Amino acid sequence: MNAEISHKQTLTVGILSIIAIAILGAIFYTSIWWVSLTAPNYPPESFPDGVRIQFHINGVFNGCKKQDKVEITEDEALDCVHEMDTINHYVGMYPIAAGGPVERGFGQFLVVFMGVMLLGFMCTRPKIRITIMSVGFAMIAVWMYLAMYGEDGFQLQNEGFVEALITSLDQDATDKSRDAEPEFVIGGITGVLKKSLEDSGVEVILPSEIANQKKRDAASSDGDKQRLIKQLKETYAIDRAKDSGLDDWDGSSFQVMSWHYAKSLGRYFNNQEEIVPMVKTLETALQVVFWGLIGAMILLVYGARKNGGLLYWLLVLVPMALPLFFLIDYSAWLWWYGHTLNDMGAFSVKPFMPTVFGQGKVAQFTTHSYPDTGFFLMLLIFVVLVPAALIRRKQFKSSER
Repeated sequence: MNAEISHKQTLTVGILSIIAIAILGAIFYTSIWWVSLTAPNYPPESFPDGVRIQFHINGVFNGCKKQDKVEITEDEALDCVHEMDTINHYVGMYPIAAGGPVERGFGQFLVVFMGVMLLGFMCTRPKIRITIMSVGFAMIAVWMYLAMYGEDGFQLQNEGFVEALITSLDQDATDKSRDAEPEFVIGGITGVLKKSLEDSGVEVILPSEIANQKKRDAASSDGDKQRLIKQLKETYAIDRAKDSGLDDWDGSSFQVMSWHYAKSLGRYFNNQEEIVPMVKTLETALQVVFWGLIGAMILLVYGARKNGGLLYWLLVLVPMALPLFFLIDYSAWLWWYGHTLNDMGAFSVKPFMPTVFGQGKVAQFTTHSYPDTGFFLMLLIFVVLVPAALIRRKQFKSSER
């Protein structure tokens, strides 16, 4: 009977853990928090949600929607990330891209890292648990190393992160004009014959058109991410032509993130005396987080040798605490924004703490800051894993008798 009960408990914990892993995957593609600014010069008729941005694990994205009304017609939605950066810089605040660069760059690895932790938590046999976690962590370590330091490793980053970097530089992530094929006008006898056949209802496809279509298909198969990376590379080349201190493009995430961070900081306040130390801090933080994650993997595999113990319970406690980690990180960066004001701003204001939750007031702007779908999914993970942890604890206590 005890064996049957234990089997049911193991099955229940496994199902709950798999549900939590699926929710983790959904969180990565979902907005976690949103912030908007409203003011008299942003009327609700044109800006029903104000100047709104959305925070994801891998970046900050435009929260404004295209307006299609009788009195308002827009070809595309306003870029509210750029709009909010423009507003903030007047009081000396750094661009949005200056916050959380390490978290966004390592976001995909951290999500998979917690997924492997939950797979280890599911297993009650230490040897199998060690094997699962060792293989999973080894794959993450190789993936992370190639992405951060490998040549063209930035290709291994997710498309959302790449898109967010493009948007933060005030470049259009949807602009495909650079890859467009030139339009050729066919004249002479060939052109007349082609037009005559088409007028007769005969579809004419020239060999050159077939070749161009193949090129377009090949480019399409590469996906939008390749186009976005190409945009970043072209921008880097322009900067390198101006600054001989930049190394040749190697396409590693470490290089791209360091360069992008420096470029973002200097968009409005090109004060190199302040920017250079901040970039050095970022590079140090990238190294620390990389090796810190490697160390955490080794420690967790070591702790997987036995059931119970602090290191074992971390496998479930860390994913459970995800909403708390987010709030701490989010609040810390808001504090940084409000207390790291550049003297080159148009207006001088005292350091302040931006609104974390609810409504606030800064000058003529009303700020709105509220959780989005992703944060409620984080809370759902907590709700799902609490019974899983309690059942596992009861299961281990019963086996000790």
